[in-house]
Amino acid sequence: MMIGETAVKVEWEDNESVRALLALAKGGSFTIQMSMYGGFEQVGSLGTSLPRNDTQTTTQAGDIVLYSGDQIVVFYGSNSWAYTRLGHITDKTAGELAELLGNGDVTVTITAE
Repeated sequence: MMIGETAVKVEWEDNESVRALLALAKGGSFTIQMSMYGGFEQVGSLGTSLPRNDTQTTTQAGDIVLYSGDQIVVFYGSNSWAYTRLGHITDKTAGELAELLGNGDVTVTITAE
């Protein structure tokens, strides 16, 4: 996954939501325009609904979740809400994520491998 021009490693969950998300890339990639929200997350519309299995969750920096079935959220802070877990960024610290995500809107590019 890319955040702007920065590659990040993601450990994806093994669930139908992630399989549907990666299918959107169809062997290539797709880009989502993200917007800052709440001072702790970036939110972007997928333009389609994915299968969801929301559970009450307290997120942490690096978590990637599905919200309302049609929005992807990447956290650089923490929040508690009902989300479907998609994955977690494994190679960046909370501080690095705040630098990447906390200074204005970004684009996220997901590549299916």
